[in-house]
Amino acid sequence: MRQHHLLRTALGSVCAVLGMTFAGCAGEASGDKPIFVEVKRGDFEATVTVTGELQARNSLDIKGPTGLRQVGIWQVSITDLVDEGTRVKEGDYVATLDRSEASSKLKTLQSELDKTLTQRRQAVLDSTLTLREAREQLINLNYQLEEARITVDQSVYEPPAIIRQAEIALEQSERAYSQAVENYTIKQDKERAKLEEIDATIALSRSEVNELVAILDQFDVRAPSDGMVIYERNWDGSPRGVGATISPWQSTVATLPDLSSMVSQTYINEVDISRIREGQKVRIGIDAFPDRSYTGDVIGVANIGEQRPNSDAKVFEVKIAINELDTTLRPAMTTSNTIVTAVKDSALFVASEGIFRNDSLVYVYLDAGRGLERREVVTGMFNENQTVLMAGVKPGDRIQISAPEDPSIAEWKLLDPETRLQAKAAAQKDLAPPPVAKKEDGPRKGGFPGGGSGGGRGRGRSR
Repeated sequence: MRQHHLLRTALGSVCAVLGMTFAGCAGEASGDKPIFVEVKRGDFEATVTVTGELQARNSLDIKGPTGLRQVGIWQVSITDLVDEGTRVKEGDYVATLDRSEASSKLKTLQSELDKTLTQRRQAVLDSTLTLREAREQLINLNYQLEEARITVDQSVYEPPAIIRQAEIALEQSERAYSQAVENYTIKQDKERAKLEEIDATIALSRSEVNELVAILDQFDVRAPSDGMVIYERNWDGSPRGVGATISPWQSTVATLPDLSSMVSQTYINEVDISRIREGQKVRIGIDAFPDRSYTGDVIGVANIGEQRPNSDAKVFEVKIAINELDTTLRPAMTTSNTIVTAVKDSALFVASEGIFRNDSLVYVYLDAGRGLERREVVTGMFNENQTVLMAGVKPGDRIQISAPEDPSIAEWKLLDPETRLQAKAAAQKDLAPPPVAKKEDGPRKGGFPGGGSGGGRGRGRSR
């Protein structure tokens, strides 16, 4: 028992010592000195950094069957598709489409064709019987006509009345025979027209059947050229794989990208889009290859914003062409894009965390030697970490990046109105994009006519 008591006493002492140690460390941490950063002078780049996704600049679409609209098929689902990234040769298998609706239509059309063929055989039999009866009538009328002629010839020595009766009978027989011949010709034309109508229906049915058979042959989708299969994307960016549908208006099953020319597709928020324009230089990194770096140029800036899935903010599509050729790059790889929106020589800049805002005033906490000073500044261009200061500081000034617990200890030092006005004018000039040059070849087709407009935005924290 005594040993257990001693052990508990020892453990209690250790815990007490540790508790005092941690308390002392916490006390030291609470008394950490504020952090200062220096105002520096040098070349400054204003940038916008965004992530993007690699795409081929040009690609060949692997399309489903042509003519779906003509046969009344409006949607076809994909039942099988090779894995994305599969390399194929021209004519290789790529996908299979659901044949159920097309096969049902083919069965219906074939049934209608068989029915029409049966109707034609029936019409041929009916026509044969009808014309046979008409020919028999003609033969009988011809016999009657010959008998009437013989009667007229034999009535030469008969009284005039008998002769006249024989002549009238002959005229009636001739007229009846002549009408029967005309009726026979009409019946022939009628039966021929009936058969031609049925033949036209058969030809149309056969054409529809043949067309549908040809379309069904395209339900096994083949590669139109050599390349790597990349899935087509839906409106929300998700891949269109097995179970997705194609239509006469959107018949692309997959694509074969040209990997020799790649672009990064990205989206810029509406706050920064005014700083983006065609021709700006871009530094590009690939998440899959962190040790590599690439360069690029902005080649397209959308004029109309859109709302991406799971986001309430409006964004604008921007396309960036990659200058280097690298055969290891693949579509859908994630990129980090640093777009250089402006460059300023010999600029004064400081970490953006050290800039504060109070209503219309922008200021910093500057180490004035005798204490802190709330120095008014005018901000200019900025990037992800730093902001240019147009007035209020000089190189080497020390700026506290966090506000003191009691801001009232720092005296205010404001800019004179003329200096403030000149600095703001210079900042606005730096932030405003240059005018877009006119193009002699007319506007670009599509959603990327190029060039943003508008000014910049201030940077700082409220206090």
